[in-house]
Amino acid sequence: MGLSKKRRDYQNHSAQVCRTMRWKAMRMQTLERDGWACVQCGERRRLEVDHVQPVKTHPELSFSLGNLQSLCGKCHARKTRIEIGLGQIDPKREAWKKLVKDLQKPTEHKGKEHA
Repeated sequence: MGLSKKRRDYQNHSAQVCRTMRWKAMRMQTLERDGWACVQCGERRRLEVDHVQPVKTHPELSFSLGNLQSLCGKCHARKTRIEIGLGQIDPKREAWKKLVKDLQKPTEHKGKEHA
């Protein structure tokens, strides 16, 4: 089963929940509770509200505030990847990506003082 098929299976279950007015209220409560930041990395942009236990396997927790968390798009995609059975991304790849990102950041150069 391909990635898109697996992802669609999960989305179909939560889509019915996420279209309701009740969900919109729960979503706002979750974002406010989590300080409008990703609970994994602290990112404040592109926030999504995620079901800790998926709706597909735990429909009774669909509207439980304790089963909701704020995640940025990147952390949410990582969690979904694991849930649908694709596993963790290789830690060496993650380390390489972090290194490249760190190298792209501007560095501060301290000037030498001349006496």
